[in-house]
Parts: sequence; C-alpha cells; structure tokens
Amino acid sequence: MATLRETRTRISSVRNISKITQAMRMVAAAKLRRAEEAIKSARPFARQLEKILFNIAKAETDFVHPFLEKRAAVNSVLLIVVSSDRGLCGAFNANLMRVVGTRNVLLRKDNPNVDISVVTVGKRAINSMRRTKEKILAEFPDVFNKLDYSVAVELSHIAVNAFTTGHADRIEIIHNEFVSIIRQEVKVLQLLPIEPAVVKGETTKEANVDYIFEPTRALLDAILPLYLNAQVWRTLLDSNAAEHGARMMAMDNATTNARDLIKALQLMYNRERQAAITKEMLEIVGGAEALSST
Repeated sequence: MATLRETRTRISSVRNISKITQAMRMVAAAKLRRAEEAIKSARPFARQLEKILFNIAKAETDFVHPFLEKRAAVNSVLLIVVSSDRGLCGAFNANLMRVVGTRNVLLRKDNPNVDISVVTVGKRAINSMRRTKEKILAEFPDVFNKLDYSVAVELSHIAVNAFTTGHADRIEIIHNEFVSIIRQEVKVLQLLPIEPAVVKGETTKEANVDYIFEPTRALLDAILPLYLNAQVWRTLLDSNAAEHGARMMAMDNATTNARDLIKALQLMYNRERQAAITKEMLEIVGGAEALSST
C-alpha cells in the first residue's frame, strides 16, 4: 500500500498534468477556430471547380487532356500521405496509417507487381513510412506550423510530373477530412487521372450540362492545374482543422480523466489517513491499558 507521502505526490503530479492538458485544449480550440474558417472558405471554390470540371470532362471533344487519360494498366501508384507534425491528438495519425496500410494491401491484391511510392506530409507520416519498405519520393515536415499555399502547389507539381513522365499510373492522396469537432474521417482522393464525380445533391439534369468551349486545349491546360492545386490545398486545410479538432477532444478527455483520477486518489488518501489515525489511537489505548495493568 502506498504511503501518505506517495499519495500526496501522485495527487500533485496529476493535478499539474490536468493544468497542462487544460491549457493545451484551450490552445487547440483557438487554432481550430481559425482552421475551421479557412476550410469552410476553401470548400465552396473547390466544389464548384469540381462541378465545372465534371461537365468539361463529359463533353465530347477530339482532344483528350493527359490529366483525364486513364491508363490501361496500373503498374505504379504514388500515394501522398498527409499526417500531423505533432502527437497528442488521439487516434488521428493511427487511423490514417491504418488506412494507408489497408490501401497498400488492396493495391497489391489487384496487381501483385505494382510499384508503390510515397510522398509524406507531416513528421508522423515520415516516421511511420520510414519503418516500412515503401519508397519515399519526397518529405514535407513542419508544414502545419505555418501552412502556406505554396506547399500545395509543390505537391501538385510532384504529382503532375510523376504522372506525365510515366513514373506513376495513378496518384492518390490520403488525409483526414474535418467533419466536426468530434468527428474526423480518413479519405482517399484520386488526384490523377482526374475522374470527377457528381456533386452530392445534384440531379442528373443538372449534372448533364452541355458545355461549348474553345479552344479546348488552352482551357483545359489552364483549369486542370488549378483544379489539382485547389484539391491538394483543400486536403491540407482539412487535415489541419481535423488535427486541431482531434487534439482538442483528446486534451479534453485527458483533463476529465485527470480530474477523475484526482478524486479517486483523494478518496484513497483520506482512507489511508483515517486508517493511520485509527492505528495510532489503538496503539495509544493499548499502551495505556498495558501500563494500567502493570
């Protein structure tokens, strides 16, 4: 059984931890507000651009842009894995890496000879992928300390270069999507070749818009890189907001658990103290009775 001094030390340590986790929760909440505003501002543009691109991709033209050309055989895949730079955010990174591992298994199941290479964003993804046998093409640590649009442009450039030169037949980006403060979902988005999907809530009539555009190549050369930049930027903003939401909830749960532990330790301390007092009283009474009997 722990002594009273040890119990007091544990109570003091847990109380200090609860103060730290409470402070970290407040910091995460402040950062989350800014990150949530940023992703909510970026989503309408990305979705409208995706809607326009879907109509353009469905248009019947003699020219097929390389970004829209689906390869007959997928012999190589490039995965862009977006994680956080720091921990203490619950299962945020664990869920992400679990999906990455599952995706690798599925890709090799469809094609055992597929060549998988990885671009890692965030220190947690870098550390995790270094422990695997996958080939890492590029690493982007510390991008979320000061998230900038240039990172999205550079990632998009790497993806385009790998796809157009034939080093990758398909390019996917795996990231956490911000749904709400208490909910983050790991998503797998195919960047290249571009296969736009119908926007949710859109009717078939609205989806089948007949576009007449000219010149075809000039328009696609302008809008497709913009689309890729917007999608990569949106995934970075999503992951940033999801990270702060996960950290906020993790620190809130840690603070609650610390306070519950303090209550349990305080109760144990009171019981030990009462037992010690009772023992001392019994020793005094026993000594007094021994003296009186002699």
